[in-house]
Amino acid sequence: MDRLLFTTLRHGFFAIAAFGLASLGFVWSSPGEPSKSEGDWRLLDAITYENLTIFPVVNSSGYDTSGFLTLEDGLSSGEVIVREQGAETLIRRRDNNRTPPINYSGPSVNQLVLINHSKRPLVLLAGELVSGGKQDRVIAKDRIVAPMSDPLPLDVFCVEHGRWSNGSQFNAAKTIVHPSVRERAAVKQDQTEVWSSVASGSSASGYGGGIGSGSGSGSARPAAPPRVTTETLSQAMREEAPTQSYTKLYESRYVGASVDSLVAELQRRFRKETSGLKGERVVGVVVAYGGEVAWSDIFASGDLFDHYWNKLIRSYAVEAVARPTLREKASLDDAREFLRRLNGREVTESEPGVYRWRETSEATLSQIELDALQPKLMTIHRLILRRSS
Repeated sequence: MDRLLFTTLRHGFFAIAAFGLASLGFVWSSPGEPSKSEGDWRLLDAITYENLTIFPVVNSSGYDTSGFLTLEDGLSSGEVIVREQGAETLIRRRDNNRTPPINYSGPSVNQLVLINHSKRPLVLLAGELVSGGKQDRVIAKDRIVAPMSDPLPLDVFCVEHGRWSNGSQFNAAKTIVHPSVRERAAVKQDQTEVWSSVASGSSASGYGGGIGSGSGSGSARPAAPPRVTTETLSQAMREEAPTQSYTKLYESRYVGASVDSLVAELQRRFRKETSGLKGERVVGVVVAYGGEVAWSDIFASGDLFDHYWNKLIRSYAVEAVARPTLREKASLDDAREFLRRLNGREVTESEPGVYRWRETSEATLSQIELDALQPKLMTIHRLILRRSS
């Protein structure tokens, strides 16, 4: 698959990057210029329970995303196939034609093979889990896979450290890993750190000052210990998740009950806060732990958000139970910082006519945007996170 990779500084090489992107048939907004959807975003009041605060992001003019396929739906329907490298060199299409052979030496921890049989482009989000094969894996990077594509190499990270055996079939993704693990996959791109975050629960260390770090809530005060400690996780691994399977670990009796109760109460409050919307849809959330705004997930449409929401809220809850229960609460002004476009060093990757992926780093923040180039240019998913190190 032909790819273009751009690594640019916004100021020094912006003109060169703009020329290259224009040749692909789309226009790059000037630095700091908000997109149409950014101008339409509105934050609702905070929804808080224990140390987790969620600010719903609403929009009155989302895009039509019905033409896109999600990984969970694709795997469930059989339109998407994921295999270990070398497990099957030929995969038959639904039109009974065989795809070209895949010439790999054998299975690899950090690469699988994917084929999209569907007539719709497939959306993949970093942190989505596929279970089965020789190990459970998570998608390494946001991307879009063209319809009716040939088999392609899929970058992944392992979230089951202690197994390398059994079959090649991967099952429908029903989990998105929690933010500490997603950060290690999407930004750090480091397998060892992914394993470490699975085992420790959270990679966050402390809660410094500054915008979005509790500055609007007064000075820091003592925090209660996490609901789920590293000792709790170690016990769960010994007794219920000996292969360090992410799913088994965070659904174990030692961890799952704490996560379930937090999710249930937050879902109740979320439905209450968002049930009276008129002419607007929830398209995303900004997430804070204690006084620190740490994360945001925003989508091109309310439909896409609805598809991912149950998995996302559970991922935020997993992170929350592994962090100290800080008394500080983030303010609305803190959360608004996660709606602005970052300015800084930018790395861009694009497959012509399919997608564009961009990562922008500014101070302690990272912004990752996944743009679809067809049938029209739109930002399918936008993530901003506060790096934990």
